[in-house]
Amino acid sequence: MVPTLVGITVVVFAIMAASPGGISSQALVEGQNLEPQAKKALMEYYNRRYGLDDPPPIQYLRWLNNVSPIGFTFNEANEISGFSLLKGSDLGESFRYGRPVAGLLADRVPITLLLNLLSLPLIYVIAISIGVRAATQRGQAFDVGSSVIMLALWSVPTMLTGVLLIGFFASDQYWHWFPTAGLSEREALDMPFLPHWGSAHDVLILFAGVAGGVVLALLLSRRGGRALRSVTLALLGGWAGYLMSAQLPGADWQAAPLLLPALGAAVLGGIGLLEYPGLRDAAIASIGLVTGILAVTPLMEEAFVRGFLLDRLWHLALPVICLSYSGFAFLSRLTRSAVLENLLSDYARTARAKGAPESLVLWRHVFRNSLLPLITVAATLLPGLLMGSVIVESIFSIDGMGKLAVEAVKDRDSELVLSITLISGLLNLAGYLIADLAYALADPRVSYE
Repeated sequence: MVPTLVGITVVVFAIMAASPGGISSQALVEGQNLEPQAKKALMEYYNRRYGLDDPPPIQYLRWLNNVSPIGFTFNEANEISGFSLLKGSDLGESFRYGRPVAGLLADRVPITLLLNLLSLPLIYVIAISIGVRAATQRGQAFDVGSSVIMLALWSVPTMLTGVLLIGFFASDQYWHWFPTAGLSEREALDMPFLPHWGSAHDVLILFAGVAGGVVLALLLSRRGGRALRSVTLALLGGWAGYLMSAQLPGADWQAAPLLLPALGAAVLGGIGLLEYPGLRDAAIASIGLVTGILAVTPLMEEAFVRGFLLDRLWHLALPVICLSYSGFAFLSRLTRSAVLENLLSDYARTARAKGAPESLVLWRHVFRNSLLPLITVAATLLPGLLMGSVIVESIFSIDGMGKLAVEAVKDRDSELVLSITLISGLLNLAGYLIADLAYALADPRVSYE
């Protein structure tokens, strides 16, 4: 891991040094419209402070020595004064922000990690659910339908999805359901952490609505027939689409478009036709949860304060969707291929011949042996999400590490660019290390002795 990390930083530093102007004080003061004397004084300060008048190899070695906890120490004249095993790590100071890089990263890295930690479980839950079911129903309607939908999702660029989500669900032109930018409202800083209701009466009403909606939805999913489920959900979807149409600017009860009611009826009606109990129960229960909350909201008497937690989740909804959809679209197809290959293997047929139930064969034998390609992809999924964070954070104006990297590259902030590369490389290599350890946990035949 150490040579790989050093190699990454060497490549990035070489590209920056080879760019027009290189890593120099002249490049830092360009475009500041300073007087010649002030410009010369500022260039001399940068040269003296960061050694920018030295050759690029010397600059890189100095930076590597600064970020390493073990290395040479320097005096005020920027000369080597000794060698220390406990000198500490110094990531330098950002030219753009005028503050230590370590402080900037301490503010931004947790935000990017939060986005990715919310996206990863969502990706794997959806991908495994759809991929396993598609493999067990090879060639049937669910397999064909999920293949078409996942391929379509995987083909849509993230930047286009982000713009469309903002345009439709965060603008006044259509439905202003979500915020357009940021991680929280200014007012949320003064709110309590958890959601707050004005009275116990409102809490009881909300609990009754949620419980009633979920219970009725699960009864419909488990006890209702396929036709009853589909018709009930189609009617609910059509009504929801009609209400959405009525909320459009200029729309009224007499002239609401028919496209959204038809689309809502088709989507929810299709969920009612699902034969996969787990996926169907989760989807219908979620619909019941939302329906129950919306049904009892007009009955509440006091004002509702969403709190800091709910406000943060509200702001994260669209960015997490942008980060997740392409991941589970690709991973679901990989899961299908891996599970399908093992379902047709000799050991699976032997287990069935011995009388093992199909669920035991699927989850204990087949799925465990299908984990290796999923673990391999997991090691590359985290770097992919980190790179996707650059686009998502820029679109939604989230002050995370991705947006910070874009700003650092635009301003040629070498200290910040190299530090972000270092942190990204550490996170990526940590992902590969965890994947190597997970191989041995998933397959006892894997050994590193």
